Order: sequence, then C-alpha cells, then structure tokens
Amino acid sequence: MTSRNYLKSGLLLLLMVIGTHLAQAQNVQVRGQITDENEMPIPGASVLVKGTSTGVAADLDGNYNISAPSNATLVFSFIGYSPKEIEIGNQSEINIQLEPNVSDLDEVVVTGYGTTRKSQLTGAISSVGNKEIAELPIVDARQALQGRATGVDVTQAGSKPGSAPQVRIRGRRSFNAGNDPLYVVDNIPIAGGINDINPQDITSMEVLKDASATAIYGSRGANGVVLITTKRGQAGKTIVSVDSYYGVNQSLGRIENFNGEEFAEYKRESRRAVGEYPEGPATQEADEGLFEPNELESIRLGRSYDYIDALTRTGSIQSHQVSVSGGSQKTTFFLSGNMFRDVGVVKLQDFTRYSFRANIDHELNDKFRIGTSTLFTYSERNGENFNPLGGALQENPLGKTFNDDGSINFQPTQDGLRTNPLAEIVPGAHEDLTKRYRIFNSIYALWEISPGLTFRTNFGPDITIRRSGRFIGAQTNNRRGGDPTGSIAEEFQVNYTLENILNYTKTFNEDHTFQFTGLQSLQKDNREFTNINVLGIPAESQLFHRLGDASQITGANTNLIQWTLLSYMGRLNYDYKGKYLLTATVRADGSSRFGENNRFGYFPSVAFGWNIGDEDFLAGSSVLDQLKLRTSYGSIGNQGIDPYQTQPLLARTAYEFGGTAAFGYRPGTIGNPDLRWETSTTANAGLDFVFSQGRIAGTVEYYVTTTTDLLAPQPLPNSTGFGGFITNIGKTQNRGIELTLNTINVDRGGFRWSTDFIFNRNREEILELADGDDVGAGRFIGEPLTVFFDWNKEGIWQLDEADEAAVYSDQPGLIKIEDTNDDGQINAADRQILGSAVPDFSGGITNRFSYKGVDLSFFLFGRVGSMIRSAFHTGGFNALAGRYNNLNVDYWTPDNPTNDYPRPNANQEFPKYSSSLQYFDGTFLKVRNINLGYTLPAPLVSRLKMESLRVYASVQQPFIFSEYRSRHAGIDPETFIDGEQGVEGGVINSNIAPAVTQITFGINAKF
Repeated sequence: MTSRNYLKSGLLLLLMVIGTHLAQAQNVQVRGQITDENEMPIPGASVLVKGTSTGVAADLDGNYNISAPSNATLVFSFIGYSPKEIEIGNQSEINIQLEPNVSDLDEVVVTGYGTTRKSQLTGAISSVGNKEIAELPIVDARQALQGRATGVDVTQAGSKPGSAPQVRIRGRRSFNAGNDPLYVVDNIPIAGGINDINPQDITSMEVLKDASATAIYGSRGANGVVLITTKRGQAGKTIVSVDSYYGVNQSLGRIENFNGEEFAEYKRESRRAVGEYPEGPATQEADEGLFEPNELESIRLGRSYDYIDALTRTGSIQSHQVSVSGGSQKTTFFLSGNMFRDVGVVKLQDFTRYSFRANIDHELNDKFRIGTSTLFTYSERNGENFNPLGGALQENPLGKTFNDDGSINFQPTQDGLRTNPLAEIVPGAHEDLTKRYRIFNSIYALWEISPGLTFRTNFGPDITIRRSGRFIGAQTNNRRGGDPTGSIAEEFQVNYTLENILNYTKTFNEDHTFQFTGLQSLQKDNREFTNINVLGIPAESQLFHRLGDASQITGANTNLIQWTLLSYMGRLNYDYKGKYLLTATVRADGSSRFGENNRFGYFPSVAFGWNIGDEDFLAGSSVLDQLKLRTSYGSIGNQGIDPYQTQPLLARTAYEFGGTAAFGYRPGTIGNPDLRWETSTTANAGLDFVFSQGRIAGTVEYYVTTTTDLLAPQPLPNSTGFGGFITNIGKTQNRGIELTLNTINVDRGGFRWSTDFIFNRNREEILELADGDDVGAGRFIGEPLTVFFDWNKEGIWQLDEADEAAVYSDQPGLIKIEDTNDDGQINAADRQILGSAVPDFSGGITNRFSYKGVDLSFFLFGRVGSMIRSAFHTGGFNALAGRYNNLNVDYWTPDNPTNDYPRPNANQEFPKYSSSLQYFDGTFLKVRNINLGYTLPAPLVSRLKMESLRVYASVQQPFIFSEYRSRHAGIDPETFIDGEQGVEGGVINSNIAPAVTQITFGINAKF
C-alpha cells in the first residue's frame, strides 16, 4: 500500500472515530412519563443526567422532557421512591414507574447556581416540596416551612390578612444588621419579599443553612438562603389544571373582658378598696352614688354590650387558579392565573391578590437555550393599621350603645376619653388601603459551549409600586370630634440583578468528577419615597383622594435610597467514586453600604462528605441502606444596615433669626467610615441515613455559628447631641441540634402510613459586649439577644402577711415581688432575667395515610420553653382602677384571696409593679392541619374527559393547647421573636388579630 493510501486510510479512520465520538456526544431529546406504583403521575419527580448537574422536574402530569447525550444515563428519582437509572441509547421516549422507598438521598435538589443529588451534597440543606405546600391553604409560601424544614423557625402571629410570617434560620445573629434570610426565586435574589408569589406556582423550596451551602451567595446569605423554584412546562400534551378552594374562618378564642354585671362589681370593689363604697353586698342607694344614669339603667335592665363580638365576624378565604402547561421539543411553557382573597375575622381587614405567571423555555438549537419566568401581581390590603379590638376591650359594657332612634351613640358614657367602638366601623369613618403592583422577571440565556461546559446569563428586573392611603374621620376615638386626618405614602422600587455564570463538569477515569462554578454578579436597588400628611379635610367623602383641599399640611417628604452590591464567586466540587466529596467556595462581595477601606469582604468555606454506606465493609449490610457523614466550615458576611451609615448626614432644624422663624441645617447623624462587615463563622456536622430498605430515613445536624464585629448602635451621652452611632461591636453565638426522621410505618394491601418528624434545638447567646451587660438595651452576656428583664411576681400579699408586706410599704391585696438581694426593699436592683422569646426547642410531625384513592394527613407543630409578654395583661387593659373595662381576671378581695391578680383600686393609674403581670409561658402545641381527600378512579375520570380529579376538605388550626389560653384566657401564644409589623419581639398586643380555625373545601382537576 502506498503512503498516499495509508494516509487516506488513516484520515478515514480518524474521521470515523471523530464521527463516532460526535455521534455519542450529540444531544438527543428524551421525553416520557414518571408514575408511581399505582400508575399515577408523580409531579415534580426529578430527571438527572448522571455525572452532571443537568436535570429537570416532571410537570403536573408526571411528564418530562430533557436534552442529553445519547450515551448518557438518566437517573429518575422522587422523595419516598427508589431511584432508577436508564441508559438512553437510541430511545426517544422512556416511561418510568418508581417504587416506594422513603430514602431521599438520590433526590435532585437545587443548591444555588446548579442542582445535585442529595447523596452528593456536602452542605446542610432542608427541602420542602410541592406536596407539603399544597396541603395548606396559605397566602405566603413561607408558612409551608413551619414544622417542615429543620433549623427554620417560622412564626405567623395572629390572622391579620396580608401579614407576613417571620422566618429565622438557625437563630438570630445580629442586633441591628437584620436576621431575615435571602430569598432566591428562579435563580434571582430578590429584595422585595416573597409575599407576592403565589404558593401554588412553586415546585420546591430548599433552605440552605450552613456556610458551605450559603457561601455561594456571600453577604446576602448570612442568615440562610431559601431557594424557590417555580413550575415549568414539559414537552408533550397540553395540560389544563384547575385548583380551587373556599373556606370560612372563625375566631379560636378571644381575650375576655368583664360583662356588664362583672364590670359593675369590679367598679364597686375598686371603691371599697379606698373606702368609697360600703363593704358587703351592693345596694341601690350605694350604686346611685357611684354609677352614672346610663350605667344605672343598664344595671336595672340587665343590659350589657359585647363590643368585641360586634367588631368581629366569620371570615372567609378562597383561591381560584387556572394553569396551562405543555409545549413542543423546542418550546415549553407554564402559564397560570390566580385570584386569592382573605377576609379577616376583624371587620375592615381583608387582603386580595391577583397574580399571573408565564414561565417559558425555548431551545434555539442544540447549543443555545433561553427562557423567562415572569410574574405580575396586583394586591389590595385593607386595615393594615386598623386595630379596633384594643379600644373595644376597654369600653364600658354598661354604656348606652345606641340612641333611642337606633343610631350609634358616639359617647355611651360620660367618660370623655372613650367613644363608641362601633363608630370605628361605620362606612367612611376609617379607610386604610394599600395597593401594590409588582413585576418580577427571571430571564436567562444558556450556551452549551462544549460537553460539560456551559455559560449562563441571568437578568432579574424587579419593579414594585406601593401606595398606602389612610383616612381617619371626625367620629372616631382617634379624633373624638376633631378635624379628620389623611395621608398618602408612595414607594417606587426598581431592583435588578445581573449574573454571569460559568459551569464546567468533567469526569476522569470514571472515578474522579470535578465541577467548577464561576460567578460574577451585580445587584442594584433604587427606592423612592413620597409621603404627605394633612389635617382638616373639608368633606369626609374625599377620604385621602384630595389632600390639597385640607386646611393644614402636617408633614411632607420625599426620599431616595440606593445601594449596589458587586460580587465574584468560585466553587469547586469534587467526588471520588461518589464516596468521597469535597466542596470549596470563596466569594468576594463589595457593598456600597461600607466605606472604601472596608467595601469588600471575602468569605471562604470548605465542606467534606463521606458516603460511608458505599464502603465495602458496609456494602453487604441487610439493615443499612445509605449512610453519609458531612462536615463544613466557613464564613459569611452581613451587610444588612441602612445605606449611608458611613456618612454624617444633615437634619433640618428650626430657629429664630432676627425675630423671624427660619430653618437651618445641623449634623443629624455621626458617620462611621470604618464600618466593616459583620462576619458569621459556622462549623457544621451532619449525618444522613437510610435503614430497613428505605423504611427509616433521616438526618442529624450539629452546628456552631459565631458572629463577630456585630453592626450595632453604640450609645453616646445626650450631652453630645446624638443618641449614638452605628459601629462594630460584640460577639454572639448559636449552637444547635436538628433532626429529621421519615418513616414508612405500614405499606401493605394498598394501605400506606408514613410519618415525617423534625426537631430543632438552638441556643442563642451573647458572648461579648463593649462594656459588659447593657441593661438599658436589655442585652446580657451569656443570654439570648433579647430577654425579658423585670421584677418577678411571687403572688399577692395575703391578710396573714400584712406585717411582712408593711416592711416593703405594701399591704394585703398588692403584688408581692421577689426581693432578690434580701435588703428589705424593692427597687431596680431586684429586677432579673425572667426568660426569652427564644424557645428551648420546637418540632413538627406529619402523618399521612392513603388507601385506594383516599388520602388523609394531619400536621402538628409545637414550641417549648419560650416566654411571651402579653400587653393585654398590663397597662390600660388590666389597670384594675375601676374606670375602664378590664380583662376578666381573678382579682384579689378579702373574700377571694387569690394569688393571680391584685385588688382593684380607684386611686391608682395601674397596680404597683403591674409590669410583672404580663409574663407567661409561651409553650404551645397546635394541630396545624387536617386534610382529607379523594382521588377519583382513572376509568371514571376518563369518562368525564379529564386527566385526574381530586376533591378534599381541610381544617386549619382546630386546636391550640397552651397554658396561656387555658389558664390565663389568652389568645394565640405564637409570637414573633424579633419585633416587626407593629409588634415587639415576644409580645402579644392588639395589633395581632385573633387566631382562627379555618375549614376549606377544594378541588384539583386536570384536563
């Protein structure tokens, strides 16, 4: 053979090899359906290209569509089912039936800028899927995390429509820099909250908890990260889904005050205590010297009016959604429209939200893919600042509520400081309306440069417009006949995120797999504020719509707040034979909130994982299925302070200039150019396990997080002219244990019973402060970030303790306070730390039962060891002075020697040491949800020309077990840990609407 022929043959052979390689690497489209053991679709099931981070989730009908090399292997998995691996080969359609298995270590989860199998995770991540979210008729997706995700404390205080739950992940770290987690929706970190997102559009939520998991988000992940993935379409048949429910709400208990007869006796007793009413039974002659005519008439007629009952009602909740999903090989889509309305049990409080979502993905060719997730919402909230129950609790029940002609009597009694609570709900008396518009986008373009190497750009514009209008008429307790007031507050926020992400995955010698992620990110926020307040609106029918007609402008202001965050991140994942895992991450964040010297912070982390169950010495175990050990260590920064704290700001001041009033400017704040990043360092150890052929699975975590350089206000002497300034000071620590346990208790004859249990225990502690304990700020070394510091009530002085009481200048019937230093007097030195709103531990348990189309689940959640401060039990609500109505408490009298509450006294504004009456054990257990459903048989549904149909009924919060309710006639003991939404941390007050029991009925239909 000539050299030319050799050359031709060689070239031909080379081309054949290259062609074969290209053919093997050529991507093909694979579609199919994933079903369970009963041949029912599994929505949200995961499909992963083995050895890569490429994956998709099945749609609502279990259908999937994925692009992958023809020589690749697909891994199919879902929580509670054993994974299956299938080689693609020449197949274009692969239908899979998964078998039940509680093991979820092979489930694909979102980790931030990618996905991976749980068995390959090295960080601490908790997941909540669509199933858990769908079980609850909720307005805010964060509510679904309560009791379902370990390490996550979610508080929903009361039932006021539109109020947001508070989320804390592994405790609080900061005094002033914020403790809210970061929310990332479809790869875009958001700044405006997630209360606009329709929970029914969500496929899954992953909570990143340790430094290894959160480090990829740098400073924004300092308090944990919640990743939210919304539903997307799959190629195949177009599916139309209708999900609808309607329910009613009833108050679950209330704060009880005295009725007419009880109030009359309470008022008499307050005068007996000071010798102004004779001892013994009441007489008409004595009553005539005490009560006013309207009260006497009510006593004679047995008339009593319940204002709390008049201000509340049966509420309602409803949600109606239509979604359409499907697509072709090139383009897939998910469209949804939703209307949600929550009518509160307190009149004039309601919330309505309309939302529309369009998630579209389009494959330009084998290399390029583009897509968008677009959300538009419009909401109206009434009564955000309307809280009439507090005034109603104090109103005299013996007053004349209505005039003889049936109209409302504005002043039922002669007391000039109280007016008729019913006047607050007269149409037009109060208007408190907030309108909110939001457009949120997640736009991406993905370029597969070569097999294993991709470049992705994310762009996320987020636009929010908010307008709040408030009007208070003359015939209200706020104005008491004075001029009406009105106000408008407007906010316009534009936030955008731009990210460039490079991902590279490579496997060497079938044993060594490397995955690298590089990121450059820019986020910018621009917020504009406008507000105006007026007095003297000429016609009350104008409400807040013509404020320029008012006689006086009492306030007007505009403001602009801007900030920018520039970030770089690199992450390397390595695994050897799937057994030994390493994740190393470093992120650099530059924030405009800090000065030039400290603008950038650098945050590294490293994590290791060991799949012990894959080792040879355990491979043959008949009990152990999977076992993985994880450890991680890393640091995260926190920039959560208001912009411009590094700069001294001016404030306007009024002064006299030549006998004429004038305005000038003075230093308003002290800037601190040396502010630096607050830093949290976390060490985490976790153990994931599966036993008994998947019947028992779970995770145990232990962590220690130490936060240094706390961003906090430093007080200054008033003589400086400033209250203080923000600086870096102090150190805190959180230590905790988390447990997740999933079991299949029975799986036989079509009957299945499974249980999910979580347990959280977090110890929050201040380690260092600048000058030791800060009593003024309520901060103490060795204690949680906030505590209750007050006198400790030991009881009530009894008649046989008169001499001892006299030592403390007290007498029988008054509050007995613990003398902590035994010096014979009660003063500030006797105050002590009584407790904290931080619980000793919390937990949740969900039981699910199913049998031939019938499904039943119930969910319990509880907190143990927290303390609450009930503002109802002190101040004006429990003054025990005999002027206003009072809580219906068991007060002391010579004939009723109780130790609960002191004797009423007309000569007091409130009882001596009354603040000691307001602290209670906040422990509670709630039955959160009971859900009963029935899925119609497939043959019947088919005859109805439908894909599937499920009908269900649920009861939300039918029971709350708590000493605060059973013994002290309190309401819901669930309180915010930190203060927000007009409520202090650990406090229950009249801003919180009563707890409710909710009964709903709904359908899930697919066509």
